[in-house]
Amino acid sequence: MSLDRTEVANSDRLTVTWVELTIRLGVLGVFLYWSFLLISPFTTIMAWSTVLTVALYPAYDWMVRFFGGRRRLAAALLTAASLLVVVGPATSLVLGLIGSLRTLSTEFDLSAITLPPPSDAVKKWPLIGEAAYQFWSLAFTNLRAALVQIAPQLKPLGGNLLQIAAGGGAAALKFFTAIVVAGFLFPAAPALVSILKMFSRRVAPGRGEHFLELAGATIRSVSSGVVGVAILQTLLAALGLVVAGVPGASLISIAILILAIVQVGPSVVIIPVIIWSWFSMEHMTAMLFTIYMIPVNLFDNFLRPILMARGLTTPLLVILIGVVGGVISFGITGLFLGPITLSVFWELFMAWIKESDDPEASFPPNSEARP
Repeated sequence: MSLDRTEVANSDRLTVTWVELTIRLGVLGVFLYWSFLLISPFTTIMAWSTVLTVALYPAYDWMVRFFGGRRRLAAALLTAASLLVVVGPATSLVLGLIGSLRTLSTEFDLSAITLPPPSDAVKKWPLIGEAAYQFWSLAFTNLRAALVQIAPQLKPLGGNLLQIAAGGGAAALKFFTAIVVAGFLFPAAPALVSILKMFSRRVAPGRGEHFLELAGATIRSVSSGVVGVAILQTLLAALGLVVAGVPGASLISIAILILAIVQVGPSVVIIPVIIWSWFSMEHMTAMLFTIYMIPVNLFDNFLRPILMARGLTTPLLVILIGVVGGVISFGITGLFLGPITLSVFWELFMAWIKESDDPEASFPPNSEARP
């Protein structure tokens, strides 16, 4: 009888324990969910400010030594310099883009555009033949009326373009804010790194600090090898376009910058411009323009591998796949998130392959992690 009572008491205590555990997990889940809702609007700014802090910390460290240990002064000057470097070219590109669009809008004359008359064979197209023939005939006689007729179908496209423009403006504002936030993170970086090291030890004892160092090295590598090279290549290309008098130089420069960052390469834009120059410029000018633009076009092919290989044991192909895949999956934030994730995965994969009796054999000894 006493045994039955003991079993019942143990069962009651187990039930109470499970109930308490469920309540605690539920409360913890609610707080985590609320916390995520509170910080989710700032995730992009937090990510970019962290990336900027890690990427620019060597420069900040040098400035601290140069100014005799004045950390706040060094942070303020580096933040101001970063804003000038970003805001200056960005403002120039935007103003040039507005000017190019204004030029196109003033020079684009519908009355000067003529279309050939439609062929009778158009009527024989399946499903759309008759409608296509009528619209083509209208465009042949009155192009403006034809455009007015299809204007309702073009409205969604205009709305999408406005959304893209608004999204680009919001992203630029977040990036400028991230630069300012990074200025406050520079002096606090050593303390933050200590907290991250303690967290990494709890998550992966013996290996967490190595992954933390790997993340920092990857950020610096991508910053210099991808973003830095893309910006320098764009500036050199923009200089050549402006000096040669190529129309729409700002639009072309923006396209070169985007293609260089997402690793498609600026050849998609530069090669057609070079071909165009031989039909629109004097032969000597076109030759000089070609001689200048071809090395600029190939600039990233030899400089990027050199910069991205510094301080990393992860293969360059893994980093490039992470960059391209990250941009496709997560946008511009994935430019750093992708290679960091793949670098850590590569290290785990190689450690699993080389696993031996010594669990530390596949990882280098921990060293002092820099921000």
